[in-house]
Amino acid sequence: MTPKKLWIGLSAVVIGSFAILIFFGTEIYRTVPPVPDRIVATDGTVLATGQDIREGQNVWQSIGGQTVGSIWGHGAYIAPDWTADYLHRESLLLLDELAKKDGKVYKDLNDEEQAGYRVRLKSDLRTNTFDQAKKEILFSVERARVYQALSSYYARLFMDDPQMARLRDQYAIPANTVKDSIRMAKMSAFFAWSSWVCITERPGSKVTYTNNWPHDELIGNVPSPSLHLWSGFSVLLLLTCVGLLVFYHARNKEEEISEQMPLDDPLRNMKPTPSMRATLKYIWIVAFLILIQMLSGVITAHYGVEGSAFYGIPLDKFLPQAVSRSWHVQLAIFWIATSWLATGLYIAPAVSGYEPKYQKLGVNVLFAALLIVVLGSLAGQWLGVMQKLGLRENFLWGHQGYEYVELGRIWQVLLLIGLVLWLVLMIRALLPALKRRDGDRHLLLLFVLSAIAIALFYGAGLMYGQQTNMAIAEYWRWWVVHLWVEGFFEVFATVVAAFLFTRLGLLRLKTATTAVLFSTIIFLSGGIVGTFHHLYFSATPTAVLALGATFSALEIVPLVLIGYEAYQNYQLSKSTKWIKAYKWPIYCFIAMSFWNFLGAGIFGFAINPPIALYYIQGLNTTAVHGHAALFGVYGILGMGLMLFVLRGLYPERQWNDRLIGWAFWMINIGLLVMVTVSMLPIGIMQAVASIQEGYWYARSAEFMHTDIMGVLRWLRVPGDAILAIGELLLVVFIIGLKTGWSLKEQR
Repeated sequence: MTPKKLWIGLSAVVIGSFAILIFFGTEIYRTVPPVPDRIVATDGTVLATGQDIREGQNVWQSIGGQTVGSIWGHGAYIAPDWTADYLHRESLLLLDELAKKDGKVYKDLNDEEQAGYRVRLKSDLRTNTFDQAKKEILFSVERARVYQALSSYYARLFMDDPQMARLRDQYAIPANTVKDSIRMAKMSAFFAWSSWVCITERPGSKVTYTNNWPHDELIGNVPSPSLHLWSGFSVLLLLTCVGLLVFYHARNKEEEISEQMPLDDPLRNMKPTPSMRATLKYIWIVAFLILIQMLSGVITAHYGVEGSAFYGIPLDKFLPQAVSRSWHVQLAIFWIATSWLATGLYIAPAVSGYEPKYQKLGVNVLFAALLIVVLGSLAGQWLGVMQKLGLRENFLWGHQGYEYVELGRIWQVLLLIGLVLWLVLMIRALLPALKRRDGDRHLLLLFVLSAIAIALFYGAGLMYGQQTNMAIAEYWRWWVVHLWVEGFFEVFATVVAAFLFTRLGLLRLKTATTAVLFSTIIFLSGGIVGTFHHLYFSATPTAVLALGATFSALEIVPLVLIGYEAYQNYQLSKSTKWIKAYKWPIYCFIAMSFWNFLGAGIFGFAINPPIALYYIQGLNTTAVHGHAALFGVYGILGMGLMLFVLRGLYPERQWNDRLIGWAFWMINIGLLVMVTVSMLPIGIMQAVASIQEGYWYARSAEFMHTDIMGVLRWLRVPGDAILAIGELLLVVFIIGLKTGWSLKEQR
């Protein structure tokens, strides 16, 4: 297939996919669960106002939001999902209230009488009592009393009741996390509303706003038929498309490896320009961020076994779990993105052979800007969680409360400006190469387009405001997390890897270009609309569930050929004598292929079908996928790109293979041990508990702090330790390139 036809196909896929994404995004806006003006009891008592709910959402965000448990299944894993927790507690209390109304004690009743009250419970909870004209949600008097009781319960938990100290420790929530009783009452109102969304049936429907999530048979939240239907369809579609792809690949396969290998390294004699040399400081800061991110991860993991301290040190008073986890996630994104930015800035002048005026100054200005954003956003998150900012100031400068986009709005805007500056610096250096009509042009154009997408699609995180309805905020947040991180980063990675190998003369340019364009079409065919698989239970209509299930299955299709890609990279690492100098960057590409198959493929599809995610969303199975995909794919690729740049900046000497080899293998082995020995068994046991007892139980302290769970959490230590040592050795290697201990004889 010619590049022209592939470009037409790619354009059609992108335009069509975004049309679907935006059209059904408008459906999310149109059918969004209402935030009422008031929640009112049938006796006229006003329980909460709409502004209480919206400000309660901001209070929840200010304490860390999705880093302290979760809402609708999205968030951290130590504390419970507050919607599931609230719903189950509400149902138990309401059963007591309904029986009490009849002068009875629920627990003393026989099975038949209890069954009758459970029917009344479902009717009371599932009936949609939102009055469109009055903009009010109506609660029965009994449900209103339960509301007040739960408001008191959460106040005691999040404030300083000594009787709740053990539970706070199990949840890794410091005493006085919320310091003001008025703020606390508003956060309880937000919990009540977000739980009301999970149990209230949509108008004209027999399923709730969240498609009957979370699973809890007591209140009638069981899988709807659509979950089974679209799960089965997604598996059938996956098998069909895998068969078609394998057939196409077998029929049209062309050998990409160059038949005539260069006798010498084509890039060895390339003289780095001033701006290319200026990227070295980016790599140094990446090394520093890796260490801080690793340390924050160790602290966060330990909070799972000792929720208020770190080996006896009361660390939560200065660095609570909400902060350490936020830093762990944000620093991962920062150092991975920085390594990729450095690679782009290095490649652009190398490809074109042109150093624009003031390019080095631009690279240095961007570096300073990134430092300001990184340090400023981390400080802001600490200030926000420690309750040192007002709610408005927290949104602007502190902690937004949404996983992966925790940084305050001002820092988001500054980061977007930095990404645009990066894009400008690359394009101005690439312009001479883009104007040439040579064989590189298609790869260059795809490289530039993916860079544009990386720079601009982060802006989706600016599409929601401080008090935007959670369903809408989740829609835009996943534009950032899925489209930006999982989508266009993947395209950028594919293009960069192919581009580097063609520049080294190891791949045939024509076939490599065709392969990259075809791979991009296949990936984006599922990847763009596949964003919806994150939104099955985020108060979205059933159509979103159907589309998410269908297109997320297509995301897995290109991964079936990942073994071929890994083997090809391995062949390249053995293809010629001089390529040994690039052994470890290429090995990182091979490792990336492995983790792409395991982390994104196996672990990803295991949780993607709606019926699977219904039971296990937000359990440790999600953490397995997250670590294996984010770190295993993008992190290790970032390391490979970083090593490639370092190879060009230190061209004359061989590397200390022993040091970098130990780093490489310990990082990969440590990650594998961590996810398979500890996190995966925990996730599987949680999944069983969720299916048998209910989602609330799988996330409860009662279940998560059994002896076997304690053992499994401690089993993270070996994997974490191996991974941490590997990362430390990588940093030592990078430092050694400057000091000399990582260098050997002349090449």
